[in-house]
Amino acid sequence: MIATDLQASESPVSEAQVDASTAWIVVTPEKPRWRDVPHGKALGVRHVRQLATAVNEAWATDLPNRRSTRAVHLPLAAPSTPFELLGAARRAVELALENNPKELLVSLHGCGRQLAADACEALAAAALARSVAMPVAKRAPPPPSKLGRVRFAGPGAAIDGPRVRAEAEGNGFARQLAALPPNELTPGAYRERVATLAVDRGLRYDFHDIAALKRRGAGAFLAVVQGSTAKDAGIVHLGYRPPGARRDVPRVALVGKGLCYDTGGVNVKTARHMFGMHQDMTGSAVALGTLLALQALKVPFAVDAWLALAANHIGPDAYQPNDIVRAADGTSIEVVHTDAEGRMVLADTLLLATAGKPALAIDYATLTGACIYSLGKSYSAVFTNRPALVPLLTAAGQASGERVWPFPFDADYDKALESQVADIRQCALDGEADHILAARFLSRFVQNDTPWVHLDLAAANRKGGLAHIATDETGFGVRYTLQLLLDSKVLAHLG
Repeated sequence: MIATDLQASESPVSEAQVDASTAWIVVTPEKPRWRDVPHGKALGVRHVRQLATAVNEAWATDLPNRRSTRAVHLPLAAPSTPFELLGAARRAVELALENNPKELLVSLHGCGRQLAADACEALAAAALARSVAMPVAKRAPPPPSKLGRVRFAGPGAAIDGPRVRAEAEGNGFARQLAALPPNELTPGAYRERVATLAVDRGLRYDFHDIAALKRRGAGAFLAVVQGSTAKDAGIVHLGYRPPGARRDVPRVALVGKGLCYDTGGVNVKTARHMFGMHQDMTGSAVALGTLLALQALKVPFAVDAWLALAANHIGPDAYQPNDIVRAADGTSIEVVHTDAEGRMVLADTLLLATAGKPALAIDYATLTGACIYSLGKSYSAVFTNRPALVPLLTAAGQASGERVWPFPFDADYDKALESQVADIRQCALDGEADHILAARFLSRFVQNDTPWVHLDLAAANRKGGLAHIATDETGFGVRYTLQLLLDSKVLAHLG
């Protein structure tokens, strides 16, 4: 839990309040009126020296007062995109919190009400994200954040504290899980963590272990895990129900790829591509973090999370190219490449998740290198079996600052997945358009014509972070999904 308190007041900030603070962020338009800002004369002189600083780029100075208040000026362009605001907010927060203060004062001067509110949200998101303690095994770990309060003041100052906090905690939880080493977060250890969490949060919890999956005929999932000596893999099902909700309340299914380590299997990865594969479980962490955020906000619809927890190991029993396996619906799959394991475990997980006819299914997966080659690591890819949703899905990415890009999803791509010996091939051997083929493959296992969105998380890990997130692990998807469900109201668009 993040302990930092968020407060907002439209009252202007006085020079005495600034002098009582150790850390202060001054938010202004691109061309500020310094006479309206406490210590404006001193800041104005120093602002002239920062002429090389671009708009939306913060700069810092220490004021000549008793506390040597750290003052950070953040000049904002209007309009600025949410992504630009989040990135600018992150830099301002980093500068303001360098000395790990207990309190941060943010004042707004001449920004206009909308820009002021957007700036408050971005700065609050950046401050709370920075407060999340990441796992570290050093003998001398970095000191924990002391930040206990962030105060926003000035015309237009406003903050939805519960929303920002729930989002930050869900994102932080996903990042913390993704950062754990693979000898600590095995599928079995992951399941135990989730089981404990379910008890603590009052969530429904079920675990479909290997024996249960064999009874269901989930051969796609089981093929991937048969090379592991530890028989601890399985599919976790968590459920949130609104207090007092009717049985027919809409349900959203969140499905996450949880490969706790991916060697590539028999088609083993090279060292450069295998390093970091403990984070191939990030999709499941995002699904889980999103569920926790929605529960914290007490949303009026039901939410289920389905986590495919597994490892793709090498061994004498590992699955291999040319194997033919059957998914839980009887579909026969010709294995082409054992490093395309994510779509295998997700196939059976999607079958389980959509069997109960949810109103919407969203899956999250660090699925394909092709997606990274196409987009880099600043965007993620989005696919859907509802073409009418594409503009809304793209707009939700722009509005949240977690940007997504839609790719073709035409049926003629299925030609590349035709098999002479099975119902479908797992992938194409040449790897061309693999992110599109992976989405086409997965769509086959979405039951009951369930509306479905697939996120290929190219931006799950980006060196130096992304937007307001400073860690390499970005937790991409939590903020996006809250935007999609709560602000874009995607369920209403599904009729």
